[in-house]
Amino acid sequence: MTLSSPLLLVAGLLVTAALAWAAAVSVRRRRAALAAAGVVAAGRRTPSGAGLGTGLTIVGVAVLAIATAGPTAMVPVPRTAGTVILAIDVSNSMGATDVAPNRLAAAQRAARKFVEAQPDSVDIGVVAFERGALTTARPDPDHAKALKAIDRLKISGGTSLGAAIAVSLTAISGKQVTIGKDGDVPDIGYWPSATIVLFSDGQNQGQDLEKAAEVAQAAGVQVHTVGVGTTAGATVKVDGYHVQTSLDEETLTQIARTTGGEYHPASDAARLDGIADSIDLRLTVSDEPLPLTGGLIWVAIALLTAGAALTVLRSGRVI
Repeated sequence: MTLSSPLLLVAGLLVTAALAWAAAVSVRRRRAALAAAGVVAAGRRTPSGAGLGTGLTIVGVAVLAIATAGPTAMVPVPRTAGTVILAIDVSNSMGATDVAPNRLAAAQRAARKFVEAQPDSVDIGVVAFERGALTTARPDPDHAKALKAIDRLKISGGTSLGAAIAVSLTAISGKQVTIGKDGDVPDIGYWPSATIVLFSDGQNQGQDLEKAAEVAQAAGVQVHTVGVGTTAGATVKVDGYHVQTSLDEETLTQIARTTGGEYHPASDAARLDGIADSIDLRLTVSDEPLPLTGGLIWVAIALLTAGAALTVLRSGRVI
């Protein structure tokens, strides 16, 4: 349990201790007075009803002191969840203007629409890739983090679709996914509740694409590909040279087919909303904060009310 205002708890408990001390002194004085008047024998206890009422009142004040400190408990909460990694190509060819204003901006627009359409039960992460790849937002139910990561993307470098898939699988499994020089396919377990959505023009300059797709297939992770650009293509300027680049639908279709996913042209991005429906949601348990202030206030009110009622019934006084 955590407290948002521990100083209020200290102050409240000091007040409670003062009330308890005052009540004890009052009881001793009352007994002494009754003994002096011959009403009861010295040292003999008086009827405890009023004392019980006072005790309940003091306990109620103590509970109220805890409530004012803002206690919060972490409780395990089960929920069904899936994971989607958006792998977005930021290579130089994504600066081509055969789709307005350029391919990267079109991919960002389609990715944002996809994120905004997903329910809270889907954790979304973002991987930016060129010749290498980097996780820019880990899978999280807070989709605002994914949207910010998408907006920050900038164009640079070449293209490695294999690296994009490998880093996306790393983000999903929490295990480093690398393709060995001998072509061995690592075993990362089975993750049918996860999906990769890869936005790219399909211009691949990296190695190990087929092996990376096989790792995803073995792990039960579908890779849905989104083609950004046109087959007619456009010219981009890279390091002072003009390079012709066009959409490679064949490569993107092959990736999707190998992993059980589907290929989508960016112009048909609205169809991406259905991807979440194909995710095999899993039952997860996560610790979430549970504010206790409200419940403790009601307990304090009940104790104070009971204490006052007992005091009135036994002594005819509120205190």
